[in-house]
Amino acid sequence: MNIHLQKLLEGLRSRRSIVGVIGLGYVGLPLALRFAEVGLTVIGFDIDPDKPRKLNSGHSYINYISDSAIVAARAAGFNATCDFGRCHEADALIICVPTPLGRHREPDLSYVINTAHELVRHLRPGQLVSLESTTYPGTTEEELRPVLESSGLTVGQDLFLVYSPERQDPGNKKYDTQNIPKLVGGITATCREAGEALYSTVVDRVVPVSSTKVAELAKLLENIHRAVNIGLVNELKMVADRMGIDIFEVIDAAATKPFGFVPYYPGPGLGGHCIPIDPFYLTWKAREYGVHTRFIELAGEVNSAMPEWVVRRTTDLLTRRGQALRGSRILILGIAYKKNVDDMRESPGLELVERFQQLGAEVEYSDPHIPTIPPLRRGHLALSSVAVTPERLVASHAVVLAADHDAFDYEMIARHAETVIDTRGRYRELRHNIVRA
Repeated sequence: MNIHLQKLLEGLRSRRSIVGVIGLGYVGLPLALRFAEVGLTVIGFDIDPDKPRKLNSGHSYINYISDSAIVAARAAGFNATCDFGRCHEADALIICVPTPLGRHREPDLSYVINTAHELVRHLRPGQLVSLESTTYPGTTEEELRPVLESSGLTVGQDLFLVYSPERQDPGNKKYDTQNIPKLVGGITATCREAGEALYSTVVDRVVPVSSTKVAELAKLLENIHRAVNIGLVNELKMVADRMGIDIFEVIDAAATKPFGFVPYYPGPGLGGHCIPIDPFYLTWKAREYGVHTRFIELAGEVNSAMPEWVVRRTTDLLTRRGQALRGSRILILGIAYKKNVDDMRESPGLELVERFQQLGAEVEYSDPHIPTIPPLRRGHLALSSVAVTPERLVASHAVVLAADHDAFDYEMIARHAETVIDTRGRYRELRHNIVRA
């Protein structure tokens, strides 16, 4: 057996290994806490100095991760830093950095590549590097490997490189880091063995695949599957609306079939870091092979158009009541991309706020998980969350439910609001003042 691999495996099995997690966001932080929970020493790395400062003082900045979880991890040896010079201390380094889209919807791998160049300065023989960031097939082998090997270390001999896509579902109380199966693909069989050993310490089931490319494409398929099916029901929602049919009742009825159907639900558009972005990673890479992914791109067009459809639906309803959108008072409930989280990346709620403002409406929003819209995100909106009171509901010409947080008092909202535009199907029994959009 490779001597470096043998040493790494022994360290993981005995819990003596040190794990470094690079990027302490919605993916990296839960992973770091899980490694600390099983007894491994964990170093968390982030370029934002505010994150290590908060974590090292025992505080969380993600709403569904408690301060007590941070305190427990700290007691187990977890610490966070901005000092990437400490990467040489780690036996395994896990990259959990963003992979956004560029201005023309092309993959932006700058965070991954910049991280790799930083690692090159501190790598040593025997380390394992795992990429978890979602990306197109070939990234690990064609982009990451050459950079890491510029250190003089050879992947598969001196250094082990795997791709193991993240599968986090923020706010999901049923599935977490431990019980979500973990895919692992290695550059070589030796690399894959190292990756399996690493993740077996924290995940109930590790699923090895034959290559990093298989793992990369599997991750894209998971999210494209959701994007395409959500696009389908979003389109059906518009058809059902014209026909005077409740699309949510239709979906619930179809879901009674015990085979051949999986229910997906429409909304005001896609949000989060994965589903709105990941399909474009594949469409971009597919062009290199002369393939036009029409089906995927069409779903993307449908989903991207949903915020505008909600605005048009709201405008039509106001017009029929003799109220122009310009000058109207609009209250948007939920600015996060989905219920019960504080994540507003790619949130359709933000698009709704922006679009209503552009059309001259007076816009307020309420979100118990997002007290303000950070200036670096969409500072020109200049809004802070307001309380949902009977007086505010009565004063609003329309209340748009964009993210159906459990914290909202839906009965009180329905009782006092003149019109509720329900984009999430929270109100299954429609009333005179509640409409679908």
